[in-house]
Amino acid sequence: MVRVHFQQFIRAVVLAAFAVFFIQLHYTGEITKYINPKYNLMSQIAAVVFILFFFVQLFRTFENNHDQHTHCPPGCTHDHGYSASWAKKLVNYSIILFPLMTGYGLSPALLDSSIAAKKGTVLPQANGVGNKRIGEDRESQGSAAETDPNLIQDNEAVLPNNNFFSKEKYDEEMKKLEGLDVIQMENDIYSAYFEAISMDPKEYIGRKIKVSGFVYKEEGLDGNQLVLSRFLITHCVADASIIGLLAEFKEAGEFKQDTWLEMEGTIGVTVFNGVEIPLIKANKWEVIAEPSEPYIYPILTNLTE
Repeated sequence: MVRVHFQQFIRAVVLAAFAVFFIQLHYTGEITKYINPKYNLMSQIAAVVFILFFFVQLFRTFENNHDQHTHCPPGCTHDHGYSASWAKKLVNYSIILFPLMTGYGLSPALLDSSIAAKKGTVLPQANGVGNKRIGEDRESQGSAAETDPNLIQDNEAVLPNNNFFSKEKYDEEMKKLEGLDVIQMENDIYSAYFEAISMDPKEYIGRKIKVSGFVYKEEGLDGNQLVLSRFLITHCVADASIIGLLAEFKEAGEFKQDTWLEMEGTIGVTVFNGVEIPLIKANKWEVIAEPSEPYIYPILTNLTE
């Protein structure tokens, strides 16, 4: 006799819900609001695994009742591990269902200045915090982090921001920085250019630059200054760090936090909290809509080529 096992059916529904959630994130493109695109393939594999587990669980839901008890030894209580207390079941299912309820019930929120404020200062500090952060990002995230060539091949198709560069391409882009008439801070090269300019700002005095980002008002700034900021995602939004360039222009005080601006100007140098940092002397700017890809990612290159 075939009967439906209710608890097994609930488990199948939960697995299906997880699979659908992952598929939905990839279909809508909102997966990039949670993780670095280089992990898209892993996320897609997870969705496939959930689907496979769903079918396995579905089979168990409609298991033949006779087959289930054929080999039951003497003294068997026919419990089969399904008779845990309702309180324990409630706790277990609550833990599993919580991410589903928040995932389906809450729209993914983009990181903004309120998160930036909690993460601390954006600009460098005299105690070396800022400079150390840039150095650590370079080491752990790597503008030129070494990767397996096979991983690059597998992930090129799922990286809309072209986050993987060949060694030659990376060197070419960094050399190009030296002779650009206007330094274009595009998403794919942003982290590398930002680091180069921040590490040696005097080298770039007088150079023209074009950059976009959201307004962040760092504590201690003058009324005609703001930080044009971006969130750098290494693995997922939980490890996001905020980086930005200080900009100076008369109307800076008119712009509210989180306003997206596209700006052109000339690079100068100023001292903030005892540290020399690059300063954009803006001569042209405009308010823009928040881009569909607001986050930037560290560049990964294959050093073995």
